[in-house]
Amino acid sequence: MVFPKLVITIALILVLFLFICESQGASYASASHNAGHGADINTSLAHQKVNLSVYYDSLCKTCAKFIIEDLRDIFGNNLISIVNLQLVPWANAYVNNTNKSISCQNGPDECELNSLESCALNLWSKVDIQYQFVNCFEFLAIKGTIKEWKEECLNQLGLPKEPFLNCFNMGNGTELGKTYINQIAQLDPPPSFVPWVVVNNQPVEKDYANFAHYVCKAYRGVVVPGVCNTLLK
Repeated sequence: MVFPKLVITIALILVLFLFICESQGASYASASHNAGHGADINTSLAHQKVNLSVYYDSLCKTCAKFIIEDLRDIFGNNLISIVNLQLVPWANAYVNNTNKSISCQNGPDECELNSLESCALNLWSKVDIQYQFVNCFEFLAIKGTIKEWKEECLNQLGLPKEPFLNCFNMGNGTELGKTYINQIAQLDPPPSFVPWVVVNNQPVEKDYANFAHYVCKAYRGVVVPGVCNTLLK
């Protein structure tokens, strides 16, 4: 009987064909799944930023010069697009264990200015506003006209005065200072001078003026600012 054998043969061919199709479909699905993960990785890299922390004292002239002249460039050359900037005052301050008061390296005036800057840094989360505020204070500090901060900084930046003045007058800036001092105490190695500039937890030490080079070198993202192409040549 040839006919039954032919039917069996055709059935086996159909089963084999279906098995091959299913295997190819599974392979395609697996490849698509992996491709999706690749896209996620690329997206993650594209948004990866470098942590840049600047520890400083508000009446330190070299700190003020760095903030005003060097750090401002990151907003002009678009380096800020790949940076998480953290400004940290109170670098050389310490808490008196007896009465819990804070002493600053350059005296009470520096503690007052550190408190003012702490309030600004904690009230406004946008990094450009934080920088503009600190830049304004440091500019007045260099000029020796820091007492004019209300007129010069608050009015100039058009920021609401009430929350800022409440923060300062209620002593919240000093309490924030204790938090900053504790944060600075955790640094390893500890600051040996100021400004103490740290890129992805690595201090650049005396080469802080060239911090942008270290930022570009540490960046692992996809979208590279043009300034990095120049600095890393």
